[in-house]
Amino acid sequence: MLPAFSIVIPCFNEEARISETLRVTLEYLAANATESELIMVNDGSTDGTAGIARKILSETNIATRLLENFPNRGKGAAVRSGLLAARKPIGLFSDADLSAPIQETPKLIAPIANGEVDIAFGSRALDRSLIGVHQPWRREQGGRVFNLLVRVATGLPFWDTQCGFKAFRLDVCRPILEAAQIDGFAFDVELLFLAHRAGLRIREIPVRWNHAEGSKVSFFRDSLRMLREVIVLRARA
Repeated sequence: MLPAFSIVIPCFNEEARISETLRVTLEYLAANATESELIMVNDGSTDGTAGIARKILSETNIATRLLENFPNRGKGAAVRSGLLAARKPIGLFSDADLSAPIQETPKLIAPIANGEVDIAFGSRALDRSLIGVHQPWRREQGGRVFNLLVRVATGLPFWDTQCGFKAFRLDVCRPILEAAQIDGFAFDVELLFLAHRAGLRIREIPVRWNHAEGSKVSFFRDSLRMLREVIVLRARA
């Protein structure tokens, strides 16, 4: 059995897959971490996401909560609000599409529970043989360029800051979460940057990963926004 942890799933207009995501996650917790909790953050969805989630969360013995952000504030804000609301010592957030399978959870939870690191996060870059379904070529190459720019701009020694699968030792990471300001998709970079500057122990860990259709990231619009956010982050530093 895994030690108790809080898993946070941020959602925006995910009615097409949130039922399966919650079912798979709750079944995993029931089999492997019964003292854990699931926190879903509905980030201003305008479809049936919240209603579907309420029904499923009411039918489990696992501790669950549904948090509501209105209006839509962005993935960064949703993840932070979920992690700051967590009641377990370790907080993990996962994208709603479960691109990193929930079965990869022990890779991130174990090193934190064992006192080896303060932050453990999934990476697609360290072992690309673990990628089952790749992103479209243009998006995958764009991600590589973005991470190279992040390394240059921030000095972070990591190769994949954007994988939506990260775990935190919350007692030491809470000040980082409270200080973070980026609400958009570059929030991962900010959290790692602040943690790195604070001297926290961070480990990038290769995980299995599969591209899922229906991404809320616009290749051009959000890529440019993320670059602006990183530039602002660097300027503030």
